Amino acid sequence: MAFVDEVTIRATAGKGGDGVVRWLRTKSTARGGPNGGDGGRGGDVILVGVRDLAALSYYRFEKEFNAEQGGAGESDLRHGANGEDRILRVPVGTVARVVFTASREAEYEITEEEQRTTILRGGTGGKGNARFKSSTHQNPFEYTDGKPGEAGDIHLVLKLFADAGLIGLPSAGKSSLLNALTQSKAKIGAYPFTTLEPNLGDFYGHILADIPGLIEGASVGKGLGIKFLKHIERTGILVHLVSADQEDVVLAYREVRREIEAFGHGLHEKAEILVLSKADLVSSATRTEKSRALSGATGREVLTVSIEDPELLRAFSDKLSLVLAI
Repeated sequence: MAFVDEVTIRATAGKGGDGVVRWLRTKSTARGGPNGGDGGRGGDVILVGVRDLAALSYYRFEKEFNAEQGGAGESDLRHGANGEDRILRVPVGTVARVVFTASREAEYEITEEEQRTTILRGGTGGKGNARFKSSTHQNPFEYTDGKPGEAGDIHLVLKLFADAGLIGLPSAGKSSLLNALTQSKAKIGAYPFTTLEPNLGDFYGHILADIPGLIEGASVGKGLGIKFLKHIERTGILVHLVSADQEDVVLAYREVRREIEAFGHGLHEKAEILVLSKADLVSSATRTEKSRALSGATGREVLTVSIEDPELLRAFSDKLSLVLAI
């Protein structure tokens, strides 16, 4: 099933059940006092967080969702049944923007598994005729209809939660490194946009995300653009990979940083681990030269990794594990 991280649907909470006109029946009289019950409450529309990144795929083709209507009141003052809620399961990390029919908006965020958030409320039930009885009005025929439930368009956007996000230019080795560190099965290719959707892996209890690569202009929507940048908004730390086979590693690093800073949203303030990746593609001397160039330009330590070199991979894995444990 295709990965879906953004979708718009429409939902309607249940209408409240109508109140009813009923009369107490006795053996001595054909009709006694009023005893019509109230209608039940309409069902709500509720978002529930799940640990399934593909959950939004369910909404690709089915677009209309309705909660159950409340039941009508009954005789003997019996309350109508409440309508069943409509549960919409969404991945943890989903932001829901609801545009109500009543011309107002609200935003909700699902941050935990099994979190339940009511986004559309069902209508209240109507009143039965027993509600209208008074000392001066003994035989009321009045009742009220149930109120309609809230309705609106719901825009669901998944913004990934991850402890660390692997970022960098296309073909920087992100998918390969994720596979090596977590035994995940991210697709790998030798074309510019290796990753067209985020891939996740478990790294000793921490979630690593292989974030789609970007090109110059991503912050204004070019290439994978905003799709790349919005997925790192909620990433704990950034693991910035610069491929050792880049002719100018400093330029490659700055290109990605420029897009991150242009996008804003606090991304440029996140902690960042700088990594010279694909170290096996260059000589030892060239590797040292490029590491020094990156360190000199950024003033930070530069780690080196290669999935083809078990010692480098192990050292990098140990370092990353220590950083994530803090």
